[in-house]
Amino acid sequence: MRLLVYNIRYAVGAGAPAHVPVPGAGYLFGNPGNLDNIIGFLKAEAPDIVGLIEVDIGSVRSGRVNQAEAIASALGHYSCYECKYGEESVNQYLPILRKQANAFLAKPGVAGERFHYFDTGIKRLIIELELDGVAIFLVHLSLKYRHRHFQLRHLYELVKRCRKPVIIAGDFNTFWGEDEIFLFKESLGLRSANIGGLASFPSRAPRLELDFILYGPGIEVTDFRIPQIGFSDHLPLVCDFETVPARK
Repeated sequence: MRLLVYNIRYAVGAGAPAHVPVPGAGYLFGNPGNLDNIIGFLKAEAPDIVGLIEVDIGSVRSGRVNQAEAIASALGHYSCYECKYGEESVNQYLPILRKQANAFLAKPGVAGERFHYFDTGIKRLIIELELDGVAIFLVHLSLKYRHRHFQLRHLYELVKRCRKPVIIAGDFNTFWGEDEIFLFKESLGLRSANIGGLASFPSRAPRLELDFILYGPGIEVTDFRIPQIGFSDHLPLVCDFETVPARK
């Protein structure tokens, strides 16, 4: 089974338009054609499951296009998505921001989906996708160090109750790399698919390991890659895995 995790930055590209050199401006302007580039890349990779971070689900920036649904339709996948902010956040009512989401896309065979929320940070959404043999959690952790660690505590409590083999994936915003999540991994018996600690951000000259695919007992990773493509400011993670019988 192939899992692909990608922060697509709302399909606006890797940076701000050259004529608008203002911090954050790159998130405000659409980039016609870049969504097609992302779809072409995903089709070529042929993933069974796609975890998408920073998806526009129909704002003026995307031309009212729900990117999660557009990509799912092109791949022939099921889709589930939700605004990444807390249910009571003011961002739920603001233009553009209320259409900023995370999403799972998957081939048929989904057993269930659940939306959970952290109680700290601005980006609070946790999507749990349940398949027959595995549960996959998709997260986008806070930019603030202190909030990230509160979120990891919350995630630990959520994941430890899971009865199936577990994968946790997404953009962890770990500016200190894997060392920052060492205790979280050890407490749940998780391993990183990225055994070489390869950087995923920024895409033009990667130097930070912000994106992770972590997996627990009952999962065996058979391949891992970080394709060098520039359709976002992050690089995608591609992981082939299979479930294995529990040891007696």
